[in-house]
Amino acid sequence: MTDRSELPIPDYDQLPEGSLVHRVRTLDERGLETLIEYERGHADRPAVLEALTHRRDALARGEAEPSGGDPAARQPEVPPVPDTGAADPVDTADTNQPLRHGVAGQTPNRNPRTR
Repeated sequence: MTDRSELPIPDYDQLPEGSLVHRVRTLDERGLETLIEYERGHADRPAVLEALTHRRDALARGEAEPSGGDPAARQPEVPPVPDTGAADPVDTADTNQPLRHGVAGQTPNRNPRTR
C-alpha cells in the first residue's frame, strides 16, 4: 500500500474533489497509479477513482498528455459553489440595464432606491 509521504500531490487527503481533478492533469501514468492505489486503500471515493482511472486510461491510449506545472505547487483551493437552482427573477429583472448617466430614475425597467 502506498504511504502518504510517497504521494505526488501534497495534502492529497485534504483537497476537495474538484481540485483533485485539475491537479491530476499534471501527473503521468505512474503518478496516477500511485494515487489510485492510495485512494482505494483509504477513502475509496467513487467519483475520485473514476476521474483518476479515466485520466490514466486517456494517457495510456495517447489521447492526453500531462500538462505543464507542478502538482505540488501551492494553489488556492476554492470549494465548488453549491447549485441553488435558477436565479431569483426579482434580483435579475431590475438590473438588466445599465444606469443612464448614473441616475437610476432615468433608466427604464429599474426601480430607483428610495431613501
